[in-house]
Amino acid sequence: MHYYTVHYKFSQSFQFSVQAAYDWATDYDEDDLSLMGFQGKREIERVDSDTLVLYDTYFSDGRTTRKKRLVRMFPELLMLTNTRLAGPMKHSQFVYQFVAEGKNRSRLDFTGAQVERSAKKPSPGKIAALSRQYAREDSVLWVNLAKAMEKDLGARR
Repeated sequence: MHYYTVHYKFSQSFQFSVQAAYDWATDYDEDDLSLMGFQGKREIERVDSDTLVLYDTYFSDGRTTRKKRLVRMFPELLMLTNTRLAGPMKHSQFVYQFVAEGKNRSRLDFTGAQVERSAKKPSPGKIAALSRQYAREDSVLWVNLAKAMEKDLGARR
């Protein structure tokens, strides 16, 4: 088996201060999967105030997929990492950096490094196609989360 990494990135804008967006995004809850548009359940193990382990179970097309992730938050940097410990694409890592764009605007800069394996190493063109596909798929999750953020935080304005 060959292991290879697919690198990809995208950005998502928010109509809230960088601190409000970061705080909202790092307030983990069992209902988070539904906010992203998934059917499933989440269990959260809090290791300390800035470290947790997520046990996610997804239900789709009669199939069940389980993922275990280590999330490490860096509040002083307005950043977090998400590392897959078990499940599909084990050892993949994702970086979420929140950036100010004025007093009441911010954005998330997402960088993914998804570790894959296959019988033979794919061509550079195939890896580039996967990069575009993963960026498209993961950015949709953050569009859904941005809508949920607007619903939650917009009501408080």
